Amino acid sequence: MKVLFFNYEYPPLGGGAANATEYILREYAKIPGLKVDLVTSSVDSEYHLDRIGNNVKVHRLPIGKSEKNLHYQSQKDLLVYIWKAYRFSKKLLKKEKFDLTHSFFTVPCGAISWIFWVTKKIPYIISLRGSDVPGYSDRFTFIYGSVSFLFKEIWRRSAAVVSNSQGLKDLALKTDPRRDIGIIYNGVDVEKFKPQSGKKEEGKTYLTVGASRITGRKGIVYLIDAIKTLSEKYPNIYMDVMGEGNAKEDLEAHVRDLGLEDRIRFIGRVPNNETYVHYQKADIFVLPSMNEGMSNAMLEALASGLPIISTNTGGADELVKNGVNGLIVKMKDGDDLADKIERLVVDKDLRSRMSAESRRLAEKMSWENVAKQYFQLYGEVLEKREIKK
Repeated sequence: MKVLFFNYEYPPLGGGAANATEYILREYAKIPGLKVDLVTSSVDSEYHLDRIGNNVKVHRLPIGKSEKNLHYQSQKDLLVYIWKAYRFSKKLLKKEKFDLTHSFFTVPCGAISWIFWVTKKIPYIISLRGSDVPGYSDRFTFIYGSVSFLFKEIWRRSAAVVSNSQGLKDLALKTDPRRDIGIIYNGVDVEKFKPQSGKKEEGKTYLTVGASRITGRKGIVYLIDAIKTLSEKYPNIYMDVMGEGNAKEDLEAHVRDLGLEDRIRFIGRVPNNETYVHYQKADIFVLPSMNEGMSNAMLEALASGLPIISTNTGGADELVKNGVNGLIVKMKDGDDLADKIERLVVDKDLRSRMSAESRRLAEKMSWENVAKQYFQLYGEVLEKREIKK
């Protein structure tokens, strides 16, 4: 079986969907009889070919990215990717025969899969990741309204549409209630991400935020306000924020305005193979986001045995059991965040119980299982195609 895979994001470029793609491809490399070519974006002005094992190729195409803009994809970036990925893949299809294509994101990647369905009748699968679902991000409100017909057309022609959470599926159904949408959750590496009590600093309570892409949608400004509320009463509370993004500078300025520079650190982008160190150092994971799909950072925090404080959005509803392994907070509410943080800061026994529950939940999930589910789906799509023939 040969699969042509599209994702314009791939580490070190991008966020959760990029990391998910890398993990899945590493598992694909272990599956006999499966060959995959990923067409993605380069981080410089050159084409690069990487290999994972003997059966996975990663084609990195230059679209104008550099170290300065790795984590923010402009509309121009997406359009350049569509054009270059289409042209490159068209040449690839002249040399090799692919059984199907698989696109992470409806747009831009799904549009390429759709073109190859129309022109060459190659079946395709769409994986919904968040921002490619109308209503997910305020940043794309105007675009959603103007191209919602395109989203529905791409979904309608696909052999399968897969969400990474129930919440994201429910949101997608508001755009197209008649479309059958499956769910394959994100996974987590439970061997790399695991509790390590010896890494924690005595006498300090560390919060961590694992937002690989720091945007206004993540709600970090309300978390900063919560830390300010708690700062005088609890001088031992500190917070590290991982990631880069277009909201980072404004948030850093907000921290300075509140005089919290010694409490809150923005540590920038942390390579995926190093993030586990920061989770092991932390006592609590907080994600006050306005919208999520299935947060990879939250999964990593669960596997690291952290109690979770999160808004009830997207996959959080499936990963956080209120009062069991974490606490649910109201959106855009710094006071509620402060109350929930305080509850965990003062009650170490509660933190310990929630920590054990988080780890127990994470152990049921793995990237190996995710890859097997997708591989099974590929087989079902091709079997249905043969039946129709």
